[in-house]
Amino acid sequence: MKEKKKELRKQVALLKTRHSSSATRQSAEIVAALEAHPAFRAANTILLYHSLKDEVNTHTFIRKWSREKRILLPVVVGDDLELRLYTGPEDLAIGAYSIEEPTGARFTDYAAIDLVIVPGVAFDRNGNRLGRGKGYYDRLLPRIPSAYKIGICFPFQVVEEVPAEPFDIRMDEIITQ
Repeated sequence: MKEKKKELRKQVALLKTRHSSSATRQSAEIVAALEAHPAFRAANTILLYHSLKDEVNTHTFIRKWSREKRILLPVVVGDDLELRLYTGPEDLAIGAYSIEEPTGARFTDYAAIDLVIVPGVAFDRNGNRLGRGKGYYDRLLPRIPSAYKIGICFPFQVVEEVPAEPFDIRMDEIITQ
């Protein structure tokens, strides 16, 4: 299982380098589809992620919607993800893995989260997700069982099958281009 996951991560990394020139346009289209989604429209509290260079870009989206919705971002603390409220770009600091993370108070009212937007290396049509291999979301998502979970990714990141283990949390839906 580990080898299959490792191989799939390598394959997707290669595809990312081939598709990097269209990433900005594709990100805009994916984010527009997310904005139009009924689960997003209805949500008040949303857990998002502050994207890395090779992920669907969420930076502008976070700034735009933080005026109307409560946006939470994960912060890496040891082997865990803590959630913090996004209050603006001025309150971000470079954290683990060179990701900009909010510096505010910890958010623990997991039941208040309506929607979770999750990054991934790859997804399949059954909602299985392959992460980067550290298990952060595998440990976080079980704490948020009632929230609708949407994986967002570039089209080439949707594969035939993601090797899934019993502890893996499936996405309710995948949004791509």
